[in-house]
Amino acid sequence: MTKSASRDIVVEEVLPHPVNTVWRTLTTGELIGRWLMPNDFEPVVGKQFTFQTKPMGKWDGIVHCQVLEVIPHERLVYNWKGGSDDNAAYGSPLDSVVTWTLTPVDGGTRLRLVHSGFRSPENDFAFDAMSGGWSKVMRSISRVAGER
Repeated sequence: MTKSASRDIVVEEVLPHPVNTVWRTLTTGELIGRWLMPNDFEPVVGKQFTFQTKPMGKWDGIVHCQVLEVIPHERLVYNWKGGSDDNAAYGSPLDSVVTWTLTPVDGGTRLRLVHSGFRSPENDFAFDAMSGGWSKVMRSISRVAGER
């Protein structure tokens, strides 16, 4: 049996907002719903929460997550699990980790996302779709952070 390779999505941008504003945008459930998906997120280690997206095939569209690490204004980590064994492409099982790192820089905040743990070839479809998706999400985070 061949061992699956693991791939990561990495997106990094400097957002023209202070760290505390970006942090609030990443950790407030209502704001997350505006840049990603409806959720019941709270920035508490151990908190289990879900994201809800469009169902696909036998997958109900629910992403099951748990907060793994919270370092206010610096780092947020949660696992990201979803999919169904009956789906071959989009909606196939995915067990991964999302890590957000915030660094203050001149003119704003460097926000780095690492979404790790995509198994290849099983998760190649999700990897390809989410690679572009996370870049769009980064722009949406900046837009939501800029709204007062």
